[in-house]
Amino acid sequence: MRQCLTSLDGGYYTSQTSGHDQFGQKGDFVTSPEISQIFGELVGLWVLAEWIAQGRRSEGVYIMEIGPGRGTLMDDMLRTIRNFKPLASALEAIYLVEASPSLRETQHKLLCGSNPLKETDMGHQTIVINKLKAADASKTPFIIAHEFFDALPIHIFQSVPPSTETNTITTPTGTHTTRLPRASQTNQWREMVVSPSPPYQIAAPKATPESQPEFQLTLAKASTPHSLYLPETSPRYQALKSTTGATIEISPESQAYASDFAVRIGGSNPISTSRPSSASQATASTRTVGSLRQDESIQKVTPSGAALILDYGPPSTIPANSLRGIRAHTRVSPFTAPGQVDVSADVDFLALAESAINASPGVEVHGPVSQAVFLEAMGIKERATQLVKQAVDRERGGSADGKTSGVKSRKEDLTEQVQRIESGWKRLVDRSPQGMGRLYQAMAIVPYRPVKEGEPRRRPVGFGGDIKL
Repeated sequence: MRQCLTSLDGGYYTSQTSGHDQFGQKGDFVTSPEISQIFGELVGLWVLAEWIAQGRRSEGVYIMEIGPGRGTLMDDMLRTIRNFKPLASALEAIYLVEASPSLRETQHKLLCGSNPLKETDMGHQTIVINKLKAADASKTPFIIAHEFFDALPIHIFQSVPPSTETNTITTPTGTHTTRLPRASQTNQWREMVVSPSPPYQIAAPKATPESQPEFQLTLAKASTPHSLYLPETSPRYQALKSTTGATIEISPESQAYASDFAVRIGGSNPISTSRPSSASQATASTRTVGSLRQDESIQKVTPSGAALILDYGPPSTIPANSLRGIRAHTRVSPFTAPGQVDVSADVDFLALAESAINASPGVEVHGPVSQAVFLEAMGIKERATQLVKQAVDRERGGSADGKTSGVKSRKEDLTEQVQRIESGWKRLVDRSPQGMGRLYQAMAIVPYRPVKEGEPRRRPVGFGGDIKL
């Protein structure tokens, strides 16, 4: 997955042919920020709400977006945040973590205009720095990850019965038949690996790269290092081991990013709070998380900041059989035309939550909740009504200011504007079986705050909570 998506030698995001855009109607897929400007505006409001709830810090605040695509989401967020001067003044930097050189240029053009893009030891910088750096305990990070985790590599495992195969060997004393050793009488995990397709299938008369890709998933014949370790790292995986045929998908890289987010917000050292104990809330152990080793204790006296994760996947179960390819808005085999097809898999939200809590005792996790629930709680319908009114007023010669808070400037008549606004927000909260409002989830990582007995725990806006202005 990593090679197909981000390799400099043919990666989908890093070496696209000239003139090809992955995003939008003419590309391979459409993301929420491309559907409606309201999506990015509400994410910006969520950042504002968390900043207010945490005491309106006046310095050391930064916003980081991981996998920012064309920069549309960040553009809409910043347009919203600029209307709230105290927060805008508190921002010391905007970070975009982006692997694609061409997308960096697109983001720079949208967000920075003609300001030169300079290369530094951290990445590429104008007002934007494009490389993840180690956590800083003195800062307050607001981290946004929209449709980022679905593109990170996964391992796929399947539970199989204990081996009963025999092996015949010839020695100087004769021929001996032995049973292959097995570690236990219980099921074992086997890894699904990428293998070449059989030559006769590829060479079949009617075979095409789309109908018969050169590669396929096969079950490993023996244990691999990953199958011996990864499925044993969580009780959630272990509970399925006894079910023959059970399939699970695990993304260690996703868990590492979630841990990194948590450390930035809550620090990695134990803090003097009394929090509920559970298997999923153990203190951090030594491990490598991005550019930060967890045994390099990050002391953060007062946890601050927040992370908002928006992506698709089941809200409460382990993903299985979700590896897919997307090309021209159509689902295809992930092995079709490697480097020319978007490859993704469902996000395991509970694994991210577990990783965040294990990495830092200074954070708590809320959600996941469906995208429909989150956006409706943030006021998507009310904002759409406001945009429609502004469009009507502008058509009648009223408010002409559509750049700072209203509808984005576009050459279209009033009917088209209203239809675009209405269809856009409704698509984002569509609860039908394949609707974005149902398939996409939202999850928040925020500072842990101890509460007195009997007091309700504060919930973030969008997750059942509110703020006092």
